[in-house]
Amino acid sequence: MRCYNCGCNLTGHNFCTNCKVDVAGYKLVVSASNLFYNDGLEKARVRDLSGAVASLRQCLKLYKNHVDARNLLGLVYFELGESVQALNEWVISKNLQSQKNVADDYLNLIQSNPGKLDALNATIKKFNQALTYCYQGSLDLAVIQLKKVLSMNPKYLQAHLLLALLYMHSEEWAKARKELDRTLRIDVNNTVAMRYEQEIRQILGESDGAKNTGRSGGKNQGKAALPKAKNVSEESYQYQSGNETIIQPYKVSEGKAAGSVWNLLIGIGIGLAVAWFLILPARVQNANARVNEEMKAVSEQLDVKSATISELESKIRGLEAEKQKLEGELDSFVGTGGTLEDVNNLLQAVRIYMETPKEITKINDYLEKINSESLTGESAESFTALYELMLQEVGPQIGKEYYTRGLEAYQNGDYETAVQELTRAAAYDTGNVDAYFNLANAYRKMEKNEEAITVYEKVIELFPSTEKANRSQSYLNELKKEQ
Repeated sequence: MRCYNCGCNLTGHNFCTNCKVDVAGYKLVVSASNLFYNDGLEKARVRDLSGAVASLRQCLKLYKNHVDARNLLGLVYFELGESVQALNEWVISKNLQSQKNVADDYLNLIQSNPGKLDALNATIKKFNQALTYCYQGSLDLAVIQLKKVLSMNPKYLQAHLLLALLYMHSEEWAKARKELDRTLRIDVNNTVAMRYEQEIRQILGESDGAKNTGRSGGKNQGKAALPKAKNVSEESYQYQSGNETIIQPYKVSEGKAAGSVWNLLIGIGIGLAVAWFLILPARVQNANARVNEEMKAVSEQLDVKSATISELESKIRGLEAEKQKLEGELDSFVGTGGTLEDVNNLLQAVRIYMETPKEITKINDYLEKINSESLTGESAESFTALYELMLQEVGPQIGKEYYTRGLEAYQNGDYETAVQELTRAAAYDTGNVDAYFNLANAYRKMEKNEEAITVYEKVIELFPSTEKANRSQSYLNELKKEQ
């Protein structure tokens, strides 16, 4: 035994020879703890596992650093199928004593076999699912689930007890007894299993002696049925239990049968209440904690993805806008009415003019296709200069041709055609006063006075002190009077 204060070995004195601290009470507590440990060890050897658990837990209450007690308690839990509690005890034991601890072997044995560990986890999940089915009233599904649990872990005591309880609820007494027998082979002094067996015997009206003689190798072989005494009723029987003689009727009266049913229902209620108040809340809390953690992780991932998506969408919108801008610029250079087409038409007109200067019609066809306003900026200076040069060279000739056709249309009374042709003639030859004057007259004949006034004013502005200007002024005065 070591001193709790300094860790030195204690002697027979009631104080530590090293640090002089009083250890009399400490020795008493440790000694009591050792007594409970020895009691738990003895019970575990005879497979009184529930009794061993009680003694070992009392031992640890007195002295929580008792490594041997924790290792033994872990073994008992593992034998009962409670693998999680067993691992918990072994991990605590390893933390208390990291060197030369048999708990290392237990933990390594389980951790070195991932399949075994997964099977234990699956067993617990399936047992919890069976409890859920019980709460939901799906008892058949619970039975199926418990059978799967026991096929994976035949020593799971709680699964045997719950399955026996479900068989009792469905009045399958033989199956219930079979599960209780298996329970008692695992834990020979399990109080719950014994109470369930007693309920079955009371309902079926059996004697303990009859039960014991029918079970070879059972735990109650010491109970032998005695012959009936003379003063015992024909409907009763007696048997010896230890030093006591028990007299009990063979048949259970209706009142007692009803009481047994009520006891059974109370037992079922207690079992479900224990599961509801002790097991389920912890499971639900753990499940909620896991769900919350998963939701938190998913939420963080969604936030990151949402930010990324927003950033990408913003970039896409910017690229779309830039794409549309570039497409607009490209359309202005290519396609119908584009810059490249205008340049090509101008070059074709220049080529024809250089090869056949008299082909005014063909030259005009190409010049008509040119949009002189499509090219702007420094890059269009050479184009504009060449275009204006061509207009100076061929413009008067083209204007003369348009003027001839316009004048002919005017004289024939086709004023709409005259307006079109004379407008082109004035555009190509800005010095042709007759083109402007006849254009204004055509508008006046069509009773488009606003357009006529505009052209008359232009004649007066461009060609002042001329006959056409004077006549334009006269027509202009008349039109303004009519307004």
